[in-house]
Amino acid sequence: MFDYGILLYPSANRVYADASAALLRAELAVFGEALSTPPAEIGERQLGGVTYVTFSTAGRLSEEDVALLSNLSALYALFELGDGVLRPVEVGPLDWFGSDLLTIQKYPGKTNELFTRLLLNVTLLSTAEPTAFLHRPLHVLDPLCGRGTTLNQAMNYGLDATGFELDKRDFEAYEHFVKTWLRTRRIKHTAESGQLRRNKVKLGQRLELGFGLTKERYKAGEVRRVTYYNCDTATAADLLKAGSVDAIVTDAPYGVQHGSHRPEDLSRSPLELLESAVPAWVRTLRAGGALGISWNTHVAKRDEVADILEGSGLRVRELPDFAHRVDQAIQRDLMVACKG
Repeated sequence: MFDYGILLYPSANRVYADASAALLRAELAVFGEALSTPPAEIGERQLGGVTYVTFSTAGRLSEEDVALLSNLSALYALFELGDGVLRPVEVGPLDWFGSDLLTIQKYPGKTNELFTRLLLNVTLLSTAEPTAFLHRPLHVLDPLCGRGTTLNQAMNYGLDATGFELDKRDFEAYEHFVKTWLRTRRIKHTAESGQLRRNKVKLGQRLELGFGLTKERYKAGEVRRVTYYNCDTATAADLLKAGSVDAIVTDAPYGVQHGSHRPEDLSRSPLELLESAVPAWVRTLRAGGALGISWNTHVAKRDEVADILEGSGLRVRELPDFAHRVDQAIQRDLMVACKG
C-alpha cells in the first residue's frame, strides 16, 4: 500500500476552513471513482500539529492520477508518506490565470471560491467522461451566475462558459471587473457588449468574451469563450442550442440575503424558481452531461430539490455528505444529477 497526505489550502473564511477537511474527504471520494488506483482509508491525521487529509492506494499514483488530483478544491500540497517522512509529489493543477481571477472580487454574499471549485469538480466528474475537462474545452453553464465566480473558475480551467443573471447590477459589476482584469493582465482577448434581443424583443444585456490561454494559442486561433446574458434564466433554452452544454453548475438563491434573483418578487421561493427554470436548463444539457446545484437546506428540503431534477428527466446520483454550515441562516448542501 502507498500512503498519501494532502495539506489543505488555508481558507480566509474561518467557518469554511472548519469544514474544509470534511469537504475535501468527500470530494476525494468522488475523484477516486476516476483514478486508476481508487483511494482507500480516506481520513484525517495530525502531522506536526497540522491537519492532513490522508488516503491509501494499492499502487503508486500514476501521472494521470496526479494530474486529476491536482485540481482538488482545497489541495495545497500533496505528499507521499513513509518512514516518518513526507515526500512531496509535484502537482500541476489547471490554473491558466492564477487565483486572483477568483479572489479579487469582494462583495456580500459571494460564494466561497473554493466551494465553487468543489461544486464544478464534482459535477464534471459526474459526466459520462469524468476526466474530459483535463484534455479539452468543455462548455459550462451557470444559469444563476451572479458576479461570475463560476465563469471565472471555468476560465481558469481553460473551459468555455455561459452565464445567466437577471440582476443588472451584477452584470455591470462583472463586465467592469473582467474587462479591467483582462486588460491589466494583458490577456489577448476580444470583448463585445450590447443589448440582447430575441424576435425584436429586448431581453436585457449581453457580454461576449473571446480570450487566449496564451498569446501563442490566441494567435493560432485557439480561442476560449465566456458569454454572460443579463436576462431571465428561464430563457436559457431559447438562447442556447439544445444539447450544447456539458455541465450545469449553479449556487441556488439562499432565500436569505439574496432573494431569488427576481427583483419584482424577492420573497419568491427558490423552489419556485427552480421549478420554472430547470426544464429549460436541462434542454441545453447534452446526453451524458451533469447538473450540479448547491442550496440552503433551511429553505428547501433535499427531497424537494431532487423531485424537481428528476421531474425534468435527470437521475440524481449518490454522493458523499457535503452538507456544511455557512452561517446561522444557511446550511448548504449540494446535489448532482445526470442526463441520459
